[in-house]
Amino acid sequence: MTGRDLRPIGVFTALAFALAWLLALPLWFGDGLASPWFTPVATATMMTPAIAALIVVFFVERPQQKAWTLGLWPLRPVRRLLVYSALGIFVSIALVLVALPVGALLGVYPADFTNFSAFQQALDEQAGTAGAAEIPIPVGALIALQIALLPLAAFINLIPALGEELGWRGWLLPKLMPLGTLPALLASGVIWGLWHAPLVLLGYNYPDAPGWLGLTAMVGMCILIGAVFGWLRLRSGSVWPAALAHAAFNAAGGTYLLFAAAGEHVDTTQATILGWSGWIVPLALVVVLIATGQFASAKHPSTPPSKKGSLPAHPATGQATRE
Repeated sequence: MTGRDLRPIGVFTALAFALAWLLALPLWFGDGLASPWFTPVATATMMTPAIAALIVVFFVERPQQKAWTLGLWPLRPVRRLLVYSALGIFVSIALVLVALPVGALLGVYPADFTNFSAFQQALDEQAGTAGAAEIPIPVGALIALQIALLPLAAFINLIPALGEELGWRGWLLPKLMPLGTLPALLASGVIWGLWHAPLVLLGYNYPDAPGWLGLTAMVGMCILIGAVFGWLRLRSGSVWPAALAHAAFNAAGGTYLLFAAAGEHVDTTQATILGWSGWIVPLALVVVLIATGQFASAKHPSTPPSKKGSLPAHPATGQATRE
């Protein structure tokens, strides 16, 4: 990579980080995560990578086909796009859910997969507040319904998730690919993880950990989950499967509360998808993808046709490729 290649990457990273910190300042000078502004600030922060990518594409790089450079276009082959979008949704949900029994087996996640006591306790408290004797629907049915609705929630969460993915996997990852697949995945994952610093250092995701440990854990998680999202981006040639995967991942993130034991503390540096025990399955998946050549055989998604009607060039050979 030349200085000309690194300049837009530096501008993008600086903008994404600066905007995230700027938006988080009211929380730092106010009530932190307890602030009534936390939710709108966190949602707005998710849009900063997209803003940074759009600024770089429109004012720094100025490529001819901007939507292609960002991974928003083309939406074809349709079958491939749909397959990887579905994979993104269900793989993300599966990774979040499987982290719970893995954590329970390792003794770091206090699970109650039989009575769902923590969730039942929360329901009883809500019923008491509402003046009802009890929730009329069995707790198991409520949990099954929430799990079944997670794919739908992926589409509801798509816009804020796209705010991140347009930057991280849509624009940044392809720009880092000249470094090699593994270095590109590692670098993009580290940048993505460190970008969370304004909220993580306030206690977000890791409320009981010191700031350095919480941020280190966030970077570790982002490297592995980012590699899965990156695989979706590279294999599909589109940002949409990665955005849907990110949206599903966020939607499923709170499911650890459904299966926890009442009165027990959950240490997210150790348990759930945020902690080390939750990284085991994603790590195994990434290793399998690497071992089977799923990254190496992927075509570079960021090179648009040079002329109308022409085919994109393969990054290794420079020759036109066909699907």
